[in-house]
Amino acid sequence: LVWMLPWNEKITDQKETNCSKSVQNGSHANNHHSVLTAETKADCRALGKPRLMLSEMSLLQPAWRQLTSVSSRIHMVAFSDMWDLFLVRLLMAIAIMLYYSNFSLAMEERFSLKPKMTGYMISYSSTLGALAGFLVGPVTKLYRNNMPALLLHSTVLTCLLIFLYAAAPSVWQVLLTSTFFAISTSIGRTCITDLELQRGGVHASGTLIGAGQSVTAVGRVLAPLLSGVTQEISPCGPPSLGVVLALAAVGLLLIRIPKWDGRGLAKTVKL
Repeated sequence: LVWMLPWNEKITDQKETNCSKSVQNGSHANNHHSVLTAETKADCRALGKPRLMLSEMSLLQPAWRQLTSVSSRIHMVAFSDMWDLFLVRLLMAIAIMLYYSNFSLAMEERFSLKPKMTGYMISYSSTLGALAGFLVGPVTKLYRNNMPALLLHSTVLTCLLIFLYAAAPSVWQVLLTSTFFAISTSIGRTCITDLELQRGGVHASGTLIGAGQSVTAVGRVLAPLLSGVTQEISPCGPPSLGVVLALAAVGLLLIRIPKWDGRGLAKTVKL
């Protein structure tokens, strides 16, 4: 729509200009300002169609070249050696969404919590998530910009917190897990975006960020479907599945981190 709407306006303006010229020529020839004759309309349509086709072809060619270029970049990113990062992002996106999905229903079924108190807990967790962005800088300095290690540790912490939420015997433990969960997810999201840009290069930053957001969007689509199925089995079903997916992400990181830019697992363990 962004491409086609301005072009349609341009084509319409050209057509109106051609037809208005024909009207003016016909009116001057007949010395009256009545309606356009049938022959003039036919001439206008006959002359306008080839021009419109040529203009459409000339305008569609740059769009096709841009579309082909974007498609080739996405194909290159999808089949590059960054598949592990995108897979980790997908697994963690689904796991995090499984934590939040049906949260109020789970609180009502597990602890008979009223919707008002559940709303307070969600607001508390969201506020902490917004404030956690200020901790990313100090934590990154603490890890000496070792993003693979920070991503691994935040993923492990997120997996542990989802497990504690699934096995929580009381509301206070849920409140405690939601406190640290908001912080760990904010740090992990920043780390994985930074790693994508480091490994992919600055020249493809737009494509990488768009691909990462698309992967997260796919996780947001799959999470409600999985949550609905597991919720039928148990109120703790969605977070339990989230623990499994987060564990898979941790295992993938343990395997792939030694191959990232020569920064092996030994440095990670030392930290």
